[in-house]
Amino acid sequence: MRLLLVEDATRLRELLTEAVHAAGWRVDSVGSLVDAEEAIATTEYDLLLIDLGLPDGDGLDLIRTMRRAKNQTPILILTARGAIDERIAGLDAGADDYLVKPFNHREFLARCRALLRRSPSVADPVLEAGRLVFDVASGSVMCGDEALALAPRERAVLEILMRDIGSVVNKRKLEYALSEFGEELSSNALETAVSRLRKKLDPARTAVSLETIRGVGYFLRERKQ
Repeated sequence: MRLLLVEDATRLRELLTEAVHAAGWRVDSVGSLVDAEEAIATTEYDLLLIDLGLPDGDGLDLIRTMRRAKNQTPILILTARGAIDERIAGLDAGADDYLVKPFNHREFLARCRALLRRSPSVADPVLEAGRLVFDVASGSVMCGDEALALAPRERAVLEILMRDIGSVVNKRKLEYALSEFGEELSSNALETAVSRLRKKLDPARTAVSLETIRGVGYFLRERKQ
């Protein structure tokens, strides 16, 4: 899951970024319409979180432009504009949901999960391999009745490998999944995430194993139980 947060208030942007990371999703954070337009043009997102009062314009204009361009990515408006007419204007412009500041972070994450379940980019909201069940919207990974405690990067790698179960996924695709806007990925970040994930995917317990094709990439193999 990759989200775009468009919010010009630095501290709120930091807090929301932390909350999104804790939920197991990746997020690119920008503070202006210009930067938002550039991010949307170059990256495919599963959910957009858009403030309306931005320093270089109104977030409603961005939403209308996206919808005219047939971009159907779910949009959650985050704004201090709470009047009923303003809410109606936001939804009529093309937003899928509307949250007025200040808001509870638990409610914020719940609304994100609800929208992610409806995202057109999420072809399979629940992935299964071996004894693993991965709920993409909530980020939970279960092995039978046991929840696996995975770090965000470990979850990102596992999601891609489960979507291409049995097929080799090249390193570049996985490295892109771990990257975030404005953050440079260290040279061994992918290898570290894979190593930690492999240790948690005990084949005897999960009935899957994470295999390496040296110099090419990785794949997830289902094992006979």
